[in-house]
Amino acid sequence: MTLLRQKAYDRFTSHLLARDITPGQIVSQRELVNLTGMPLGAIREMIPRLEADGLVRTVPNRGLLVAQVDIELVHNAFQLRLILEREAVSHFATTARTEDIERMRAEFSTVRDEALKDVTPELLSRAQQMDWAMHDTMIDSLHNELVSNIYRVNQIKIRLIRQEDTRLLPELMVSVMNEHLAILDALGARNADAAVRAMSDHIDSAKRRALQL
Repeated sequence: MTLLRQKAYDRFTSHLLARDITPGQIVSQRELVNLTGMPLGAIREMIPRLEADGLVRTVPNRGLLVAQVDIELVHNAFQLRLILEREAVSHFATTARTEDIERMRAEFSTVRDEALKDVTPELLSRAQQMDWAMHDTMIDSLHNELVSNIYRVNQIKIRLIRQEDTRLLPELMVSVMNEHLAILDALGARNADAAVRAMSDHIDSAKRRALQL
């Protein structure tokens, strides 16, 4: 049943990020069975994990309340992100392969230069995938499964916040690419302190955009 529980969890989060389930919505176990295509037993086993991750809360006699995007969630999610990613980027500055840093820098520089000319949907999608991949790579470089799991759950919340209107928008793309390039420049110089400062500035910028909603 553990495999089914994981599959149910993955399907739930996929539907959540696809907005088939919306923040603040109340859903029943039966509705989740229909939505995910998973058996009721797997749904019931999944619920304690969703509650522990802060993605749902049981409301007696009503169902499951999906986490709401509010100021408290923004503060908490970005504070946790800052704690985890400052450690990760500091570690990455001393352990990452030079060719990997140079490759990422070339990718972000290319996208930034393209964005100065025209921001297409394809470019926007490519930039978002690069953004997520870079941060995931740094977190996973710690080789700490507990940290990686906590980070992945927090990223679900960050992506929910972004869907409220802080995703990578065309008018923000160049400045966001420049923030990433500042991080990568510090990494290329193997300057851990500068990398931590650049990462902190990047996360603070994202948080401020979220709080302006």
